[in-house]
Amino acid sequence: MKLNWKLKSWEELTKDELYELLALRSEVFVVEQDCVFQDMDFKDQAALHLLGLDEEGVVRAYSRLYDKDQYYEGHQSIGRIVTHGATRKHGYGEELLTVSIKECEEAFGEGSIKIGAQKYLVRFYEKFGFKEVGEDYIEDGIPHCIMIRG
Repeated sequence: MKLNWKLKSWEELTKDELYELLALRSEVFVVEQDCVFQDMDFKDQAALHLLGLDEEGVVRAYSRLYDKDQYYEGHQSIGRIVTHGATRKHGYGEELLTVSIKECEEAFGEGSIKIGAQKYLVRFYEKFGFKEVGEDYIEDGIPHCIMIRG
């Protein structure tokens, strides 16, 4: 089953959509990954929000997109890339990243995309043209690396 995709600015998000996307991020990044961190970082207001909704309208996949220089100097960015644990077997991660890249290019034009990737997902991101650059680092107790596409 394919997801229904919506791309919205901060101002366009409904209260219900905002609540759902924050609940999904909290469920995965805080509870599932057992990581206490400040998810609400006051960067949501500048992002475009990509929501992947199932046939019942429930948010199952999400990312936030940034134009060049909004998050990383000299690059566009995709962040808070997340899929609901119970639905990962449906390939939503691949679909999410494919649509995220496409929407970045449509919204901001073609350009390099920089992400801070959890280290265990490097092979996944490489399938989409991302390459590791620089040194690994620890963020909120989890190994990460910087990856750039384009």
